[in-house]
This record gives sequence, structure tokens and C-alpha cells, in this order.
Amino acid sequence: MIADVAVETTPEIPLWNDPALSVSTRVSALIEAMTLQEKIAQLYGVWVGASDEGGDVAPHQHDMEEAVDLDALLPTGLGQLTRPFGTAPVDPALGALSLLRTQARIASANRFGIPALAHEECLAGFATWGATAYPVPLSWGATFDPGLVHRMAAAIGRDMRSVGVHQGLAPVLDVVRDARWGRVEETIGEDPYLVGTIGTAYVRGLEEAGIVATLKHFVGYSASRAGRNLAPAPMGPRERADVLLPPFEMAIREGRARSVMHAYTDVDGVPAAADENLLTGLLRDTWGFDGTVVADYFGIAFLKTLHGIAADWADAAGAALRAGVDVELPTVKTFGAPLAEAVTAGRVPEAVIDRALRRVLTQKAELGLLDPDWDPAPTALHGADLDDLDALRGRIDLDGPENRELARTVAEEAVVLLSNDGTLPLARPRRIALVGPNADEPTAVLGCYSFPQHIGVHHPGTPVGIELPTLRETLAAEFPDAEVTVVRGTGVDDGDDFGIPEAVQAAREADVVVAVLGDRAGLFGRGTSGEGCDAESLALPGAQQQLLDALLDTRQPVVTVLLAGRPYALGRAVAESAAIVQSFFPGAEGTAAVAGVLSGRTNPSGRLPVSVPRGAGSQPTTYLGARLAHASEVSNIDPTPAFGFGHGLAYTTFEWSDLVVDGKEAPTDGEFSLGLTVRNTGERHGTEVVQLYLHDPVASVVQPVQRLIGYTRVPLEAGEERRVRVTVPADLASFTGRDGHRVVEPGDLELRFAASSTDARLTASVTLTGPERRVDHTRRLHAVFAEDGAAGA
Repeated sequence: MIADVAVETTPEIPLWNDPALSVSTRVSALIEAMTLQEKIAQLYGVWVGASDEGGDVAPHQHDMEEAVDLDALLPTGLGQLTRPFGTAPVDPALGALSLLRTQARIASANRFGIPALAHEECLAGFATWGATAYPVPLSWGATFDPGLVHRMAAAIGRDMRSVGVHQGLAPVLDVVRDARWGRVEETIGEDPYLVGTIGTAYVRGLEEAGIVATLKHFVGYSASRAGRNLAPAPMGPRERADVLLPPFEMAIREGRARSVMHAYTDVDGVPAAADENLLTGLLRDTWGFDGTVVADYFGIAFLKTLHGIAADWADAAGAALRAGVDVELPTVKTFGAPLAEAVTAGRVPEAVIDRALRRVLTQKAELGLLDPDWDPAPTALHGADLDDLDALRGRIDLDGPENRELARTVAEEAVVLLSNDGTLPLARPRRIALVGPNADEPTAVLGCYSFPQHIGVHHPGTPVGIELPTLRETLAAEFPDAEVTVVRGTGVDDGDDFGIPEAVQAAREADVVVAVLGDRAGLFGRGTSGEGCDAESLALPGAQQQLLDALLDTRQPVVTVLLAGRPYALGRAVAESAAIVQSFFPGAEGTAAVAGVLSGRTNPSGRLPVSVPRGAGSQPTTYLGARLAHASEVSNIDPTPAFGFGHGLAYTTFEWSDLVVDGKEAPTDGEFSLGLTVRNTGERHGTEVVQLYLHDPVASVVQPVQRLIGYTRVPLEAGEERRVRVTVPADLASFTGRDGHRVVEPGDLELRFAASSTDARLTASVTLTGPERRVDHTRRLHAVFAEDGAAGA
């Protein structure tokens, strides 16, 4: 039924096109006017590729799906266009023209003039040819800087929106549980609070730019057994509630994300795509989410082919719709003819289609896609002569100076100095031996969802589309008077050690050795990091550890540099390297950022978003482990990391002092106020990252030894000090109790101000008093930091 509202409308304009009416009224009118086939058509996408000649898009031929006949589909409408820019290399302006013409075709082909919603990947920048490749999410986490990540996301969103894209498939809010998982590079880290705050900042940036942010993967994907992609996730409800769900909760509540993508995972036998308690009960009924739930690619079909809970495509479609999935991606499979036939046969109620359709059409209305003045021309093409292809080509620059400067800032803040015996910054060396498989490799800075690694590798004759300076090039620019000798030594993973003797010889003839090791990003086994590139252990791939050990044997100072997608055990290098510099796929400006740290032009301020293991086989473990997960006398395996979560050094030193607690007791609905002084005791400007951890010594259920509940970056000039104050709500001590409800229990707590999870500097003992208190999704989520004015030396 159409909502009963007393609003006059122009007879010539159908109700659904009338912007004077409420969105609800317009959507209700449209649903009432649609046939079953027209309804279903709005609930799926088609995977396409834009034309490099500006013509209509062409359906993408994927090896998991049959070819799609657009001419046959379009008369009933189309819900989404899957990755028109991110399927093949295409000039951005001609891609935008292709999308424009296709949208006009889609709208004119259906009775209601409804265009499709276009989505793209944007995990490390807009994943299209010629767009800036930003650092991967693991580097976002290393910045501990939500404000910077917000700026980056806004820039990415503006670029996407300017060419006609509506939705971005990011951020990934999975919390790392096992670093062997190939998709660690796509995550923000191993702590739910860090993931939540950084991820929410990214969501805000995208959404403020007009892009629908899509949270993924909801939920449990990163907890797969043995770190294997798509493996079952053997976790209990408390781990799910206290570790994996909080980032999604924060991004929905504070980021106002408008879409969620279900995970591939099954938890205790229930696939996420068919979990009504998760996708409807928790997400919508409890948290109040009112956006769309989209399928991870092929995830609905997987209910039949991989999970075995559906007998046919119609069963799979019905299970997903009932659970709360609204849109099938990337292309039509189960939501097409099988679903229509199932509804006609009474196997799937039309009501679940109407429910999903209402969410989809509401989003399209809010995006202006149902307005009578909707224009398929994106802003980047306004004023352009659309018939002059030569003039259009190169018109749109998605990798301009502002983007590159922002990408470099993120990369610089994300570089983590793990260790340093004083060798860094390098003091004008005459001879540098630059050794390793990533020393002169342009793509060593890119993650698996960057366009060159995700799509470009399938088009070897096409230019990369963006400048990717190698570390050889940026190091030569950083040290113009030095002689830089480059020796590969070995490949990333080919096991070839024949080049090691040459590398050793170069090392012996140099003043300093820079060993550049790590990963090659790829997909499904074509790399050492990335989706489907899981690791059996956390040893460096291939013969890289042999190369590193041989270099250490020369007794020359060896600076180990890692361009990687996950943390690796480094063996002897932890103790014997002159310095270790960690960078997680830092993007197109990444080698300049690393070179700046090596020279001292940049004072590193990055902190580890994941622990670096001491042993290659001691996983899975994160700092969030309970007491029995840490070193003990009952096991001969010591999982203590070489470098703990939150660790990072600088080229200056900081002193923490004068901890004051304003009242050591507070009720379970109260808060604590604390203050401390941070002083730069070195000789140059630097940024300290103050981290606040909570330790609950006695609780009704087993707790991690400590967990991050707050952090702040404190920039200080040499000799400068600041008074840092923080308010800590009792709600941050909450956890899921034995009855499944989140509670704040009375009792003693420790609030640890720390430079990392392994380096507590100041500890406050406080007590919560009064009755146990139940809290829910409306609880306070943050400790509030503030700084007093700075004082000089």
C-alpha cells in the first residue's frame, strides 16, 4: 500500500519520481506498480567492463558464471553494475562516457526509467586504471591516525563520485586472528578498537564524498581455521561479540555506513549469507541498520556449491533473502530465473523480495536516481564534448599532485621502525648495497586489490597507468652522492638462491647493506600475499631468510626493509640487523616514504597494527590472548612476539611522567579521569603514540590479558612537553558475560598507558563499585583524550 500522506503531486509526474514526496511514499508507489520480474531485476548486478572507446559496457566473462545477455535483461531493469571501471584498463574519461551511455540505455529500457547503481573496489584507492594507489589498510592501521585516513577516504570517494560511481566495496573490518591468512594486508590490524576507529574514519570519508561505504566481511571471515581462505571459523559467540563485531558496530553507529557485505564464512555450521540471526536479528533489529546487505561475490551460489545447505539455486536465493541479503553480486545467478520460478511455485514468499526491494529502492531514491531531473553525466564530464574522443582521452586525472601528496603522507606515517642500533638515519654513506627481490621492483608497494596487481597483470601489454618509483630510484635520489649497487639475490618466492653469493660480495664492498624483502601481492596463489594466498608458516617466502642470514654473516651493518602484506618472523635478524624497517604495501609513494625514513628526512611515527612473531610456527596468536595463550610453563612453545602490537621507534626519545588519577573509584555507570605528561627528550621533532590498555585481573569469564581502549598521537618539538588528559567511561570495561549479555562488573582494573602492548610506561589501579550493570549497543565506545598547552624545555 502507498503510505497515507496529505501531499499534492503533479499529475504528470509518477509518484515515485516526485521529489516533493517522502522517500517512503515514492518507494511504496514504485513497488506497488512493479511486476515480479521487475522487482527481482533490482536485486542483482551484472559484471561489466567499460568501453575504452566510450561505447556501452560489455558483460564480463567470468570463469565462474555463464555469459549474460544484457539485451534480454534490461527491459525489466537492473539493480547494479559491477566494476565498470575495475574490470579492464580503460581511460577514466572514456570509461565515464561508457558508463554514462550505459546508464542512459538502462534507464530508457525499463518502464520506470531507473538507472543502475554502479559499484567499485576501493580498498587501497579507487581500483581503476590511472588512479592513485594508496597504502593498504594494514598501513592505515599503522598510522594510528583516524583523521588522516578520513582525508584519504574523502579523496578516494570524490574521485569515484566524479566519474559516476555510487558505491565502494570497503573498508574491510575483519580483525586479524591468524597472520597466515592471505587477506591480512586488507585488514587494519589485530585489535578491534584500532580496526573500528580507523575503519569508521574511512567510512566517514567515503560517505561524506557521496559514496555508499560497504562494510566487509560480516562476520567471522578472518577467524578461519589455520588461516585458510574460506575455511570454517571455529569461534564461539563471545569471541564473535567481543572481538569481531565491535568494528562493524562502530562503523554503523558512528560512520553511518549504508551497506554491509556478508562474509563467506560459516560459523558453527551456519553460513553468514544464510544467518538470519546475524543479518536481521543483530544487524537490523538490534543495531538499527537500515541500509542494504550485499552478497560477497558468488556468495549466494556458494550456499549450494561450497556450503551444501541449498539443493538448488532457488533454495540458495530463498535462504539468502530470508536471512536478510538484499542484492546478489557480482552478477545474476540465483536471483534471476530460479528465484522468479520459486516465487511462482510458492517456495519463496514474495514478501521477502519486497523487503529487499524496499531497501534497494530507498537507497536509489536517496542517491537521486529516481528524480525526474536525474542526469547520467558525471561531474567530471560536465562541459566536455562527448563526441570528441581524442579530446576526452586523458581529460580526467585520478592521480594528481594532491592525491600523490596525500598518499605519501599516509605512507610516511605508516612506516614502522622496529629496531635501530644507531645506524639509522644513514649518515651519508659512500657505498650502499641494495639487495633483495623488492629492491628494484615497481609493484612491490602494491596490495592485491590495487588495479595493477588485481587487473593489470592480465594485460601485460598495457602501461601500468601510474608512476611506481622503485626503492632503487628513491634511494638514489635521497643519497645522490652515494654509489648504489643493486643485487636481487633471490626472488620473492622462487627458492632461487643462486644470486646469494653475488649479494654477499656486494655487501662486503659496501658501507651499509639495505636488504629489501617481503611479498608479492596477487590473487589465488599468484602471489605470496592477497586473497587466496595463505601461508603455511610465517617464515619469509622462498629463500629470503637464507639471503638475509648470508648478509648478516658478512658482519656489515644490515638494514632490513620489509615491503610486505603480513608480518614475518625474521630469525637472527631480530637481534643482528642494524635496523629493521617495516612497511605494509605502502602504495605508489611508498618507496619515497621508506627512503625518507632511511635518510632521516622523515622521523618515523608508525606503530605495529599486528604483532611481529618471533618464531615462524608459533601462530595463530595475537596480543589479545588470555593468560593461557601467552608463554607459560605448561607448553614448550613460546608465542611471545619479537615486536608487539603497537610497537614503533623514532629518531628521538620520549619520557612519560606525572600520572595523576582524579578519583580511583567510580560506579559501574561512571568514569575515570587521568592525566600524564609526555616530553620529547631528544633533539628533533617527533610524534609519540600514547596507547591506553585495560587489564581486568578478575572477571566472570576469561578475558584477554589486556586490550586497547584508546590512543592518541602527540606531536612534540625537541624539549617540548604536553599534559595529556583522558576520560575513561566504565562502559569500556564491558564484555560479554556468561548469559550472552554485555556487562560491566564491579572490581579492580588496571589502566595501562603504554608505548606498545609490551611496553607499559605508567599504570593506574582503579576500582569500579556498585552493582553489575548490563549495557548494549548504545554504550559509550571511546576514551576521550585532550591535551593541555605545550611547555618548552
